[in-house]
Amino acid sequence: MQYYIEADGRVFTIERNGILDLPRQEEIPFSFTPGPPIAISKVCFGEPTLDRHPREWLCKDELIARDNVTSLMRQAIHATMPRVVVEGIITRDDRVLLVKSCRGLTKGRWSLPGGFVSFGESPATALERELFEELRVQTKSLRLISVEGRIGNKSRLHWIYNFYHVEITGTVVPNPDEISEADYFPLSAAIEKLHDIVMRQQIESLYSKTL
Repeated sequence: MQYYIEADGRVFTIERNGILDLPRQEEIPFSFTPGPPIAISKVCFGEPTLDRHPREWLCKDELIARDNVTSLMRQAIHATMPRVVVEGIITRDDRVLLVKSCRGLTKGRWSLPGGFVSFGESPATALERELFEELRVQTKSLRLISVEGRIGNKSRLHWIYNFYHVEITGTVVPNPDEISEADYFPLSAAIEKLHDIVMRQQIESLYSKTL
């Protein structure tokens, strides 16, 4: 097992024959708490116990640009970057809009409409774009209701969710390149259909307020 250990954007590395690599447990000269596995086989995140800023460690942005770095190090840096997504909660008569994707990580599964925040976008702008791309609707209003984070059970990636309550204008017309189905479901049924636990928790909270 090797460990990706980061503090304040700096990464602890081991040099082997002039090449910087991830350390093994016996090569780590300080206390640390083993964390969850990341999206690379036999690599775990490690939380260091330090009494000062590790100025001698290299910045992760510098590491990925160096020639004397293992591909495993670059993969670990990439795998531990948070993925920021936006999700729209669109309701009508105590029903919530769900979509079934025809590609990507949510292919064939019911989820809330939304997607990734692109470079340079605000979360609100990203959601407006995603709703138009997926459903051909315009947003009338957006209200941020929750920001959540978790490690994906299968992807092992760190997801940051921005949930918005959304009012839309226009008729929902699923874009067949992205969405195979879209429909409004009673909140109780939506909870059963949603595959993502964080999405389910948001709808469960909404459901409890309607009881």
